[in-house]
Amino acid sequence: MMNQGRKDQYFLLSLGCSKNTVDSESMAQLLDQSGMASVGDPGQAEVLIVNTCGFIGPAKTESIEALRGLAAGKSRDQYLIAAGCLSQRYGEALAQEVAGLDGIIGTRRWMDIVDLVQRLRARKHPEPLYHLPTEAATVGRDEQGAARVSVQGASAYLKIADGCRRPCAFCAIPAIKGTAVSRPVASILDEARLLRDKGVQEIILIAQDSTDYGHDLGMKNGLAHLLRSLVKAVPDVPWLRVMYAYPGYVTDDLIETMASHDQITNYLDIPLQHAHRQTLLRMRRPANTEWVYRTLEKMRGAMPDLAIRTTFIVGYPGETEEEFETLVNFVQDIQFDRVGAFTYSYEIGTPSATLPDQVDDAVKATRRDRLMETQQAISLRRNQAQVGKVLDVLVEGHAEVENEAGTAIDEVISLGRSYRDAPEIDGYVMIEGEAPAGEIVPVRITGAMLYDLVGTVDVGGPVVIQPGQIYGAGDLPTED
Repeated sequence: MMNQGRKDQYFLLSLGCSKNTVDSESMAQLLDQSGMASVGDPGQAEVLIVNTCGFIGPAKTESIEALRGLAAGKSRDQYLIAAGCLSQRYGEALAQEVAGLDGIIGTRRWMDIVDLVQRLRARKHPEPLYHLPTEAATVGRDEQGAARVSVQGASAYLKIADGCRRPCAFCAIPAIKGTAVSRPVASILDEARLLRDKGVQEIILIAQDSTDYGHDLGMKNGLAHLLRSLVKAVPDVPWLRVMYAYPGYVTDDLIETMASHDQITNYLDIPLQHAHRQTLLRMRRPANTEWVYRTLEKMRGAMPDLAIRTTFIVGYPGETEEEFETLVNFVQDIQFDRVGAFTYSYEIGTPSATLPDQVDDAVKATRRDRLMETQQAISLRRNQAQVGKVLDVLVEGHAEVENEAGTAIDEVISLGRSYRDAPEIDGYVMIEGEAPAGEIVPVRITGAMLYDLVGTVDVGGPVVIQPGQIYGAGDLPTED
């Protein structure tokens, strides 16, 4: 018999990237609209859902472990559902990895989650139910009123497209998500207005490839057009941030649009993945590094305070020491503000999985560490250049700092982000005292560290920089 305390309650665990978070919150909206209620304790839920990530090996392991943990603790009147990328990628085989699964739903029809729950309740057989159609629904608010947003405090992720049509040899996303499908402009603008009405201060546009937005809708320079439409639709949202631009598709129109609208943060994430032509060709990535030099020079000319983030993969199959040295020199040349370095992860079913000359794990780790050490010195210099400036900072919360003995609270500081910092992946601005959370305040930068800045709320007085506040790399812990 159903435990009546659990009936119509669900527990949802979201793993992986911000795009997954948006999908999770969209599923939660649909469940809420059906009359169910979210709970934070899986023991109190009738339905247990894990929105999995299957992008790389460690993410797959984390997802399977989470599912197995919930399966081990669930009772007969609870239903365990695996959703998301891992479900889409491995389908019915996932049930062999996780005993106790009741349902599996993929990425392409996640909006059918309520129907799957209803079918589970009505079923008369013990085998898992699978909902893995190959066709993808049109993403957006066009199905059952599920908004494609995720609000995180005063910031919100707004998904503008799903899927990807790029041929990257190391990536399983096209196989998991399908080809790129852009959301209608009107739906995006409606959700932006909804976020504005909720008091959101920052809207972050996300997709697998934001610069491909609108291609399937017959639009040219679709991202630039969308940004101009957003500026008009929500002129009172202070920050619009763009994530994940594909190399070669940052157009002059996009640069001009970003440079001419203060709302659009002077920040761009361009995942370049490597800098050596032969490595990039093996990756099936754009291999014209001269484009990078030209375009970033053009962008910095239009936006002198531009913050650029990128990611690189080291240890890709066949990567020689010479190819890696080219990457290190490239990082020194460009002087990125932010860099993420990852070791190549072998993924079954991707073209790179069959390449010869796989690189030893120890070599991969050594190269990653060396690349990050190179970037740390650059990051510190870029941060030190902010000292003395006044930056607008979105305050996210507060932290208590203990005294040296650890016996009492010495002070309270505020934690926030400037336009140079995307949430979850970049650094913080640490502000003396308690600034109002959820608001953007002017902060005079007084100190710089490898990844973070230090400052005080600016009241228009003279700049006072205390000796020793610009820290050196040798004084700080390194980041893993």
